[in-house]
Amino acid sequence: QVQLVESGGGLVQPGGSLRLSCAASGTIVSINAMGWYRQAPGKERELVAFITSGDRIKYLDSVKGRFTISRDSAKNTVYLQMNSPQPEDTAVYYCNVKGTLEIWPLQRNFDSWGQGTLVTVSS
Repeated sequence: QVQLVESGGGLVQPGGSLRLSCAASGTIVSINAMGWYRQAPGKERELVAFITSGDRIKYLDSVKGRFTISRDSAKNTVYLQMNSPQPEDTAVYYCNVKGTLEIWPLQRNFDSWGQGTLVTVSS
């Protein structure tokens, strides 16, 4: 089993900054990719950013230059630094982690989601 614990959401003013964290725990053998998605009211969930084990990174076009994804492999943690957020960035942000876990004596792929953390950008 893999558990993801997110933190860092809340209210932020336009132009401010906020950092989201997501820590993965469990019998993790390896992590292939970690990412952040978001879902605004009435809209579909969309990919904000992801980072692979080889440090390949992809961003949603609208957040390029403002948001930065990073990871701490030793802690199985992924971060999303949100600089200059705008009201349109208001959404529930979800962490997603893909990798391999051990269910002794086997190993299985996993694709796990965090519980979501609300980010509200408003003055």
